[in-house]
Amino acid sequence: MYTPNFDTQEFLAHHWQKQPLVIKGAFAHFQDPIAPDELAGLACEEEVASRIVLTKKDNWEIIQGPIEDYSPFGDTNWQLLVQAVNHWYPDVEPLVNAFRFIPDWRFDDLMVSYATPGGGVGPHIDNYDVFLLQGEGRRRWKVGAKGQYSPRGGDTHTALIDDFEPILDVVLEAGDMLYIPPGFPHRGETLETALSYSIGFRAPSQQELFSSIADHLIDTNGGNKRYTSNQEPASPGLLSVEQQTGMLALVSEILSQPDHSQTVLGQTLSQNRFELDLAEQGESYSQEELLEALEDGACLQRIGGLKVIRLEGDKHLRLFINGEIYDFVDVDVDDNADELNEQLMLLANAFSFEGEQALDLCQHEAIGQYFVWLLNSGYAYLA
Repeated sequence: MYTPNFDTQEFLAHHWQKQPLVIKGAFAHFQDPIAPDELAGLACEEEVASRIVLTKKDNWEIIQGPIEDYSPFGDTNWQLLVQAVNHWYPDVEPLVNAFRFIPDWRFDDLMVSYATPGGGVGPHIDNYDVFLLQGEGRRRWKVGAKGQYSPRGGDTHTALIDDFEPILDVVLEAGDMLYIPPGFPHRGETLETALSYSIGFRAPSQQELFSSIADHLIDTNGGNKRYTSNQEPASPGLLSVEQQTGMLALVSEILSQPDHSQTVLGQTLSQNRFELDLAEQGESYSQEELLEALEDGACLQRIGGLKVIRLEGDKHLRLFINGEIYDFVDVDVDDNADELNEQLMLLANAFSFEGEQALDLCQHEAIGQYFVWLLNSGYAYLA
């Protein structure tokens, strides 16, 4: 339904994380997967992250959701932003799938905005890659060059900046798309009432990675090796270069151990920033009940936004799901390692399992147990 109308491999080779790009007609005959009233309905929910941005003279005001009454905002100069719509509204999933030419671990969320004429968020800089896809209506976007920009009002905690000289100035209509890498300032202005889709991709910062490593070592009571030295400096107030290097080597030693580094990466990159819409659970499923349901034509469907990641080169037979580790502990890897790794990649890549494929996978008891765990954890449901 949503097929990119451009060469994705050419895009990755020449534009991804390098330069902004306007793609006119990126999706031919584009149809909005969600209506404005359905988006407004999501913004009423306590669990859904939403906000209104009011455009005022030389300033913007943010009203955090849930939003239940729009009458005070009038007909112009405001914008509704709803985060992680893919977690709560299954009909947008085909649109998200169209961007899987970029790995799942990078995917942040699908934010949808409804904007009235004059609505926007002002000049700002994001620290992630974003595709801005236009639905109904028209919006004008300006993008500036990378550089040093003053934060608005001197507030270093805001993404807003004073302003910039544009290198791109474009009007997007339905199906048009603008790609912006991290660090490029941009601003949008709504020309006529519009729906827009922001598909964001995020990579971890040094700060986030070190924080995750520290949390992992605390949780596992690891990293207890202490620094030792063969000699001490003559001056009592001096920390020698040799000692500085030795202490930092302790950190490198931890990072070079896959049992620590791969576990941290898998758990960190499979987590979501926004709340998931876990499937409601009644009584727990058994493996026999799952097989009966599949034989009766049921489909096992992952919930929206769930990340399932397999690490290349991982010596452990495991998947990382939403920050959790699922170990296939009862499987003999030596007997059929290639087949098992192929099946794990299938489990990580596929959003749904149905028919003969699902039943064939369940012939491996460990995979059947994994499906049951997904169901009982609320990470999947039978459709």
